[in-house]
Amino acid sequence: MESPALGPGIGAKRRVSLTFYGDLRSEAVSAEDSPIPAADPIHREALDDAALMREVARGSVDAFTLLVDRHSPALYRVAMRMLSDAAEAEDVLQDCFARLWQNAPRWTPTGAGLVGWLHRVTMNLCFDRKRRFRVVTVEALPDPADETPLADRRIEADQASRAVAAALADLPERYRAALVLCYYEGFSNALAAEVLDLNIKAMESLLFRARRQMRTLLEARDVGCADLEAHA
Repeated sequence: MESPALGPGIGAKRRVSLTFYGDLRSEAVSAEDSPIPAADPIHREALDDAALMREVARGSVDAFTLLVDRHSPALYRVAMRMLSDAAEAEDVLQDCFARLWQNAPRWTPTGAGLVGWLHRVTMNLCFDRKRRFRVVTVEALPDPADETPLADRRIEADQASRAVAAALADLPERYRAALVLCYYEGFSNALAAEVLDLNIKAMESLLFRARRQMRTLLEARDVGCADLEAHA
């Protein structure tokens, strides 16, 4: 089963474009049958994920587009922090939403809902890519000198930001995943545990070890609390 094609640029600040190649399901949703009024964006936004997934299961490209627009920014952030590569992150999102389309007829809500399902798929795709490909990073060229009064402060913040990103990239993938979900995305321990397929105690232990190793990596890079506040 072929999914609607996602256009380029599905990152956090870009709009998704879709091309649909014909009716892919036996009962495509017609405009009259769909509960998503074409000219009522307020009503569209009010529909929850489960309602939209029921429509996707019936072949609604409109519902699929709404889900992509709703969830792609957060998933792109996660993939970027896991892979540190914009092209790889966008490929992960393409694969993730292709799986959403393909699995919609069999999808059933769970405790974590569609958010948990999408993040689990995204994380697993990132893990697969990290195992298959070694990402090679190169030193960035220094920025031109900035003579404005706040230049030093901005330079320090940029250096701290790069140090934090480098430390995060050096963590084992499960540690990185725990920090990305709980600290960057604000997931509860319970929701992160469901995404990573762990029980709550294992999740708390993983998070504790991840924080400890992250702290060690940051100390080795001379990043202190003031630097982290600037980074935030």
